[in-house]
Order: sequence, then structure tokens, then C-alpha cells
Amino acid sequence: MAGEKLKAPRGTFDVLPGDGERRRRLGAAADELLGAAGYGAFDTPIFEHTELFARGVGETTDIVQKEMFTFEDMGGRSLTLRPEGTAPTVRAYLEHGMHKWPQPVKLRYNGPFFRHEAPQAGRYRQFTQIGAEAIGSDDPSLDAELIVLLHELIQGQGAQGVRLRVGSLGTPQTRREYSDELRAYLKRNESELSEEVRARMEANPLRAFDSDHRGTQAVMENAPRLLDRIADDDAEHFQAVREMLDAAGVPYEVDPTLVRGLDYYTRTVWEFTSDALGAQSGVAGGGRYDLLAEQLGGPHVPGVGWAAGVERILLAAGAGDEARSRVDVFIASERGITAAEFKFLNDLRGSGKRALMEQAGRSLKGQLKQADRVGAAKVVIVTPDEVRVRDMETGQTQTVDTLEDAAELL
Repeated sequence: MAGEKLKAPRGTFDVLPGDGERRRRLGAAADELLGAAGYGAFDTPIFEHTELFARGVGETTDIVQKEMFTFEDMGGRSLTLRPEGTAPTVRAYLEHGMHKWPQPVKLRYNGPFFRHEAPQAGRYRQFTQIGAEAIGSDDPSLDAELIVLLHELIQGQGAQGVRLRVGSLGTPQTRREYSDELRAYLKRNESELSEEVRARMEANPLRAFDSDHRGTQAVMENAPRLLDRIADDDAEHFQAVREMLDAAGVPYEVDPTLVRGLDYYTRTVWEFTSDALGAQSGVAGGGRYDLLAEQLGGPHVPGVGWAAGVERILLAAGAGDEARSRVDVFIASERGITAAEFKFLNDLRGSGKRALMEQAGRSLKGQLKQADRVGAAKVVIVTPDEVRVRDMETGQTQTVDTLEDAAELL
């Protein structure tokens, strides 16, 4: 309505400067950590053809059935705002002939994703993920490397109460045989299951492990476990991953019920959770997807990767030092900023210093308070008669004749 105050759409949020600094630092930490491990900077379009997610993520998943933002373009083509990053990454790998590059191809990304979920703390309809993918090899060291890197990233941000669960899904053939066994078990206990689990029991019985319905949870406590039925080579792969995690000193627990909500996973899967987040405890997760390239029309290309929720990591880390950021110099002027002082400001910035100046008409006393608020290390105070340089930590002040003299003290 006209005149009504506008707000951000439900399930979205504005990133204000304090939180923006924390997000920037997290992104920079991910770039440094992943870049040093050989993961190159990479990105995909924010929207893709809907078929990519239907074929890659899975027709029976909650993401495809309930959560995608899908629309028709002006040519009548169905497009979807990306709900996750792995299927687009594999699509790009195939489209650009990355199989001709030295394998494995290691990629990292950081950007917005979209899911139509019920908004609550830590769950938004537009959210930010940092992701890492290694495509072109089925070596278990890649699984372990990615888990270790994700562990280092999360721990480096000070996230509280973090736990790592790992499991293995084996191969699609193993899962099909296990799914038949699990489906028969669920049917024997059908009266105790939730309506949602009963509705998709035929298409995807493994998702019953994700249910928060009490009756379903009680049934699943005694359900057969996929991890007990995986093939010998898959068990050896999982054992190799665990041995490498042990060697790296990364604590974890084996969870035979760990499924993950995407159909493309094979073999190793993992999830980091935080007790600090309550019900929405998931912080990051990933796994191996050795058959995804074939599902998207390409050749057999194994891959493994993860995605970490930026908002979830920062929530798990708690409140940070958001109000103050590094400022080298603040220029305060008793008579208002002149052209000479403006030039001095830009000379300081040109020399690599982070410099700010008074731009709101405050009194000199107010300017000094502002300099303290922004965390300035030093203040250059300009009056009609002199120039003073104040060290904000010690309170010591030195008087000089010109701005050029002041520059020597900064």
C-alpha cells in the first residue's frame, strides 16, 4: 500500500556493516584455506535450467518437490534459482571440458542460494554458502582432505559445540537392495509411521531416518542399517577415510543413520552440527557423488564436495566484535574539511592506510567521540592555528606545523 513502510521479503535479510565484516572475514579465511590446498575460485549462474536439479538432486527430494523457486523466462523455459551448488558445478565441469584438465579438478565458491523453507533462526529463503568440490578422482584422500579443510574452517571461526558425524551410503546397487529390505521393514510397522514417511516410502524409504516424528523415530531405532550392508570395496574406502581423519586428529562419530537430503550421494557422507543452534543444528555437510556426472548426461566422473552455511557458522560462533574495525587515521577539523585536508585524506589512502574524515558536521568534541567509535588508531586534529596528532591508545598528543609534518607521525 502507498505510504506503508517497506521491508525485506519474508525469509530474507539485510546484511548490516558489522555482520558484513564478519562475513567478509569468513569468506577471506575460506579463500586462504582452500586456495592454499589448490581449490580454484569458481562460480556458476544464480539460476539454472530446472531440469538440472530435477535430474541431479532427485525428483523425490524435498528440495525438488517443495523448496525450489522456479519460474518461466520470456521464452517459456523453466528456470530455477539455484538451491545448492554441486549439480551446477558438475554441469560446468562437463560443459567446459574440465575432464581434459589435470585431475582432480578442485573448485571453491561462495555465493547466494535459494530454498522456499519456513523461515526461522538460521534458516532463510536466501542464504549464503561456501562450497568446495574435487572432481575427477575416487581417491579416499580427497574425502578426508575436504573434511579436514571444513573442520579447520569451522573451528577457525570459533563455532561452539561442533560435532562431526560420518557415514557411508555405498553404491546405488547396494542402496537399492537395502531400500527393498528397509521398505519391507517400514511396511511391517506402517501404522506407527508419519503420513509423510508413508507417502514417500516407495520412492525413498531412506528419508525415514530424517523424520522428526516420534513414532517414526521409535520405529527407526530398530531398522536395519545400510552401513552394515555396503560392499567390501566401499567398506575399505570408508575405512581409509576414517584412518586419515584419525591421522589428522579430527574427532568424529560414525553414524549409520546419516542419509543427507540429496539423492546424488554415494559412499562417504558427513555432517557438522552445532549444539549452539538448537533444532536447526546443521552447520555444513557433504559427501561423495561418483555417479552425478552420468545423471547429467556425461561420462563416469567421480566427485566429492561440501557446502557450509555462512549464516549457520556465524550463529554458532556467537556475537563477534562487530562494532569496531581497523581504522588507521581519522581526520578531525575545527573548521570543516577543506580541499587541502581532503587531499591529505586521499594521499593517506593512496599510501595504504585506512583513513576516514569528519563528514557529518559534528563539533570537535563530537568528532573525537566518533574517532573512538570507529576504532581509529590516531586522529589528526586540524585547527586554524595548528595541527595535532593524537594517539588514541595512549592519549598522547603531538603538535606540528603542517599536514605534511603530521604524515610523518602516522
